[in-house]
Amino acid sequence: MAGHNIPHFQNDGGHRVIEVGVKEFMCTGASAPFDHPHIFIDMGDDNEKVCSYCSTLYRFNSSLKPSQTNPAGCVFHVKAA
Repeated sequence: MAGHNIPHFQNDGGHRVIEVGVKEFMCTGASAPFDHPHIFIDMGDDNEKVCSYCSTLYRFNSSLKPSQTNPAGCVFHVKAA
C-alpha cells in the first residue's frame, strides 16, 4: 500500500487539544482497535475544528510542519503489512 499525502493524526493520549501545521487532514481517533472511521477534516478559513467522532479539538499552528503536532506523538503512521 502506498503512503498517504494527506496528514493523518491520532489521539492516543486523550488530549483535549492537538495543534497541527495543516488545515486539511484526517483524524483516526486512537490507534486500532480503538480508532474510529478515518474522517477528512477541512478547517477552511477557521483555525480550529472539532472531530465529530472523538471530540478532539484540532487547532492550526503555522509554526508546525505538516508532520508535527503539539503535543508531540499525534501523527498517525500506516504500519506495513
